[in-house]
Amino acid sequence: MNTAELGDRILNGDRRALARAITLVESGRSDHRSQASDLLAHVGKSGRQSLRVGLSGTPGVGKSTFIESFGMMLTAQGLRVAVLAVDPSSARSGGSILGDKTRMERLSRDRNAFIRPSPSQTHLGGVARRTREAIVLCEAAGFDVVLIETVGVGQSETVVSEMSDLFLLLLAPAGGDELQGVKRGIMEMADMILVNKADGDLKATATRTCADYAGALRLLRKRPQDPEGFPKAMTVSAVEEHGLEEAWGQMQSLSQSRRDSGYWDANRSAQAQYWFEQEVRAALLARLATSQARSEMERLGKEVRKGNLSPSAAADTMLDTLVAG
Repeated sequence: MNTAELGDRILNGDRRALARAITLVESGRSDHRSQASDLLAHVGKSGRQSLRVGLSGTPGVGKSTFIESFGMMLTAQGLRVAVLAVDPSSARSGGSILGDKTRMERLSRDRNAFIRPSPSQTHLGGVARRTREAIVLCEAAGFDVVLIETVGVGQSETVVSEMSDLFLLLLAPAGGDELQGVKRGIMEMADMILVNKADGDLKATATRTCADYAGALRLLRKRPQDPEGFPKAMTVSAVEEHGLEEAWGQMQSLSQSRRDSGYWDANRSAQAQYWFEQEVRAALLARLATSQARSEMERLGKEVRKGNLSPSAAADTMLDTLVAG
């Protein structure tokens, strides 16, 4: 199947074509990269936009459970939902379990939902390297909301904010205090903080945790893209499905405010610039993997070990070689 035919099937909402296209853009083969570029250019002409929602949180906070309950609520309203779940890859074997779709059993059977787990591989920041391109394909397929679930490794997961319109941070009850809330990093990037598991014996604890973080958010510097009252903290229960509609209402309000102010389009333009720069960096790193580059690295490494060259001088020599090549 050529890229134009595959692209047309995606634009017509063909789920199998979408899955096949995501596999194509995730491939590292040079011929596949060329085909992926043609495919993205083809579907990009549609101009379709989804609400991109990034979602992060530490392991065990209930991200998959929240996404399933939240996604089921959205599909019940007639919306089409795509879930891109990033699973951590083993540092030893390189493999991934890819179990998020198994966890979302109800949502995976919903005709208005599409779930795609992907391995993080060597990419840092909580997402896979080609997640942004997968988002573009889901938008072209006509999905109204795209949920991007990160690996869930902690405060360094800020890359997802560079590919989403809204960034949600899920927290567990008793997951911190006011000091934790004002720490820089992921807290500064969050548009909404959702304290999950606000049910049963943990409900009172979740309410206190939410109050702690709400107070902490008021101490953070005001961001120009936030209307009054944002970022905000709320309690939700993915199991009992409490607070989901209220959270969705706040997300819609925030996204509409950003559209009206012009921030939405400006942010997407800035994100495109960011990923252009990331692609250039990744391409330069890929050149280090060639046999010629590895040979030169080995030669310079020997000189450094012997003390004939300083590490910085050897690095300058290697960079000059790459630029000249």
